[in-house]
Amino acid sequence: MNKISIIVPCYNEEEVISLFYTETCKTVTAIPEVTYEFIFVDDGSKDHTLDILRLICYQDKNCHYLSFSRNFGKEAAMYAGLKQATGDYCVIMDADLQHPPKLLAPMYYALSQEGYDCCGGKRVGRSGDGALRSALSRSFYHVIQKLTHMNMNDGDGDFRMMNRTMTEAILQMKEYNRYTKGIFSFVGFETKWLEFENVERVAGKTKWNLGSLFSYAFDGILSFSTAPLKISGILGIFLLLLSCFLGASAFIQQVFFHQSISSLYLVIGIVVFLSSLQMLMVFILGEYLSKDYLENKKRPLYIIREQN
Repeated sequence: MNKISIIVPCYNEEEVISLFYTETCKTVTAIPEVTYEFIFVDDGSKDHTLDILRLICYQDKNCHYLSFSRNFGKEAAMYAGLKQATGDYCVIMDADLQHPPKLLAPMYYALSQEGYDCCGGKRVGRSGDGALRSALSRSFYHVIQKLTHMNMNDGDGDFRMMNRTMTEAILQMKEYNRYTKGIFSFVGFETKWLEFENVERVAGKTKWNLGSLFSYAFDGILSFSTAPLKISGILGIFLLLLSCFLGASAFIQQVFFHQSISSLYLVIGIVVFLSSLQMLMVFILGEYLSKDYLENKKRPLYIIREQN
């Protein structure tokens, strides 16, 4: 019999975790000739999530939990769950039931019978996300594909089932600054996509606001593209041409039209503009250096405080 490991990152999910377990367990036990295990990763929750996980794992010996010493983030939680998983197939799911459990069976058949290495859920539509968030998300995926030349599309999330070979390949990627969507694309493997309609959370509140989404997107670009470093060269050429044009314009105004005061303002504006661009370049370089700094420290991705 094949074994499916279900990895579930949890952060303040007391309102929904029991319902998630019930619905998902009902689905996975209906798949013929399959055993299962749940690996819940409590990412430093501040509510009663850990208490509920203790109870679930006490009642079902196929369930296990890890509890971090603090909030290390979903990326660390997914890596920890994959590292602890013992199944032939591993699937990552959110605890809020936005990832439909009914897709587990077709995902399993795609891997076990159709020969795919991975089967992912592709979210269709963005109901409940709002117009601004939806537009920003689509724009981000368009930009990151152009910068990284890797296959990362809007709607391709973390919800996917992988065989053991792909799982081991992902575990070999031990970087501290993790962007799992990029890692999925980097390791490759044959992937089948199953579309599902986006739904709102069953209960609780999303942990993602616009600020955290911007930060996550920026980390993704820095993790898989060096294109921002080339901006300085492009801007340098542009500013060289611009400075030549403005200098000639200021010279003509001063010599032929005697507008020395406006030229002074023009020069001040150019200096301020160039200074702001220099600061932007320093910021980009600093971000890359900070990522490398954290990698070289070789700190652990997470620290486990408790596990069953």
